[in-house]
Parts: sequence; C-alpha cells; structure tokens
Amino acid sequence: MNYLPCVEVETQENPDASILWMHGLGADGNDFVPLIPELRLPKELAVRFIFPSAPSIPVTINNHYVMPAWYDILEMSIDRKVDTIQLMKSATAIAALIDREIERGIASERIILAGFSQGGAVAYECALSYPKKLAGIMALSTYFATEETIKKEGIQQDIPIFIAHGKQDPVVPFVLAESAFSKLSMMGYKPEIKSYTMEHSLCGEEIRDISAWLQQCL
Repeated sequence: MNYLPCVEVETQENPDASILWMHGLGADGNDFVPLIPELRLPKELAVRFIFPSAPSIPVTINNHYVMPAWYDILEMSIDRKVDTIQLMKSATAIAALIDREIERGIASERIILAGFSQGGAVAYECALSYPKKLAGIMALSTYFATEETIKKEGIQQDIPIFIAHGKQDPVVPFVLAESAFSKLSMMGYKPEIKSYTMEHSLCGEEIRDISAWLQQCL
C-alpha cells in the first residue's frame, strides 16, 4: 500500500488516540506541527498526530502553478467550483491512513480528522463517509465542498463536529462556514460553530478552543 507522506509526532509513548490533520493549499505536512505544544494537552493524553502531505498538482486558480493541493480549485466563486473527483481521491487516501491507524492498534472511536481550508473539505468528505465510528471532525477555515454528492455513513450520525472560522477571512468567507453548519444541521448532525476576529489563519483563542474540544472528544 502506498500511503501519503506524513509527519508524525507522538505526545507520549504508546498512543491510544490519533489525530489526522490536513493542511491547506500550497502547504505541506509540516505546517501545523509547531501548534502541538501550543495546545497544552494534558500529559496523560497519549496522542499520535499525523500530518499528511498532499500531492503537487497544477491549480487552475493559481495560473496552473504546480503546488501541494488536495484537489484543483477551478473557480474562486462563493460556491467554490472544485474538482470533486480529485477531492474524493484525496479522501480515499486519508481513509487508508485511518485504516493504518486501526491496524496499528488505535480504536476508530479514538481517531479525529482535522483539516484547514482545503484540508477541511477533505476531512468532511472522508469522515462522514467512513464506515467505522470516528471520534470527531475539526473543520478550520473551510467549507463543505461535497455536500451534494457525499455518501454518508449512518454510523457517523452522532459524530462531534467543530467548525472554527475567522470573521474577516478573505480567502474562505465566513458565510461558507455558516453554510456548512446549516447543511450539516439539516442532515441531522449536531455541529458546533465558533467565529474569531481573524483572517485565514489561527489565533490564540481558537487554539485554546481546539485544545478543549480535543480533550472533550478524547
């Protein structure tokens, strides 16, 4: 099996939980590694953080420049016209990493999918269609790109979903987070949404909320 390249960090020996965290457009698996100490997770929480890197592909909205991307973005319209087939292929690659974690002894109920921007769209698609119960979805500064095509798995109906977004985000407008929250609620999920005074990034208040949410889920 050919897995995506990943950066792995274990907070303690013998982890019993895993967090797969997908980066945004143009970044790689190193992007969120420095955030781990800032989360200040309790020492008794043994977590394996896994930061996969997307393959490099031409991105239409960036003049076809080749960069790490989970899928091509065809238009920067409010509805975000994206290459859904590529997005689903990326979700399948992440699902393979979930399977590997289960093979390594982590219960599926102790696995969280997190993603920033493009990575969050992949997290939605992968987690909600994964056939074994997962611990949660963390959707950061992102949108629900496959809301019309996703093949949901009923076992995820009660999955905790944390949506965090900047009110001043010029890249992924906050209205897309609100739209995801509304659509997920209509589908019967119970997402939580929080907004912050920031642009397309993370802030201290959000990091504290992320830490609290992770501890609640795990």
